[in-house]
Amino acid sequence: MRLIFVRAICALGITLCVTDLALAQSSYRQLTVNDFRGAPQNTGDNTVAHTKCTIDFKYYLAGIRNGAYQLTFDVRVLMRPDRSWIDFRRVTTQAMLRRVLNHEQGHYNISCLEQQEILREASRLRFSENYRAEASALFDRIHAKYDLLNQNYDIDTRHMLDDKQQHSWDVYFQRRIMYAPPIAKAGY
Repeated sequence: MRLIFVRAICALGITLCVTDLALAQSSYRQLTVNDFRGAPQNTGDNTVAHTKCTIDFKYYLAGIRNGAYQLTFDVRVLMRPDRSWIDFRRVTTQAMLRRVLNHEQGHYNISCLEQQEILREASRLRFSENYRAEASALFDRIHAKYDLLNQNYDIDTRHMLDDKQQHSWDVYFQRRIMYAPPIAKAGY
């Protein structure tokens, strides 16, 4: 009985460490007006706001075991307030501001989903001596997928003007974030 209890406590501790790793790298949060300090740009498509996020992608060689190169990944979402903007001259009501912030939150959510997918995929891969190219290919493949998702989001919602589509995307983001699979530590 005591051995089962000790195993359960150890399993819980390992789960918490892996979860802490994912949460520590997760920068998910609600955007506010303060996240938009850049100068509004004329994009030619009637856009009233723009969210600029970047994915800071780093990895470190942690060791080699059984011919597999072990990498430690540090992947962060960086919100760029200096390059994000809202054209406050065109946002005339609090209700419109809430809609704008909600839509821009979607772009931020896409970046967070990208970050989580990179971390999940990286934890599953076995890297070879060509790990630099393999890590870059992993990032490029996933980044291209989420870049397209960002474009589709704006097309589908018509930059937030289509309330029905915006709602559908909001539900999609809630479910993806709520039910995201855990990020496992690579097992070698």
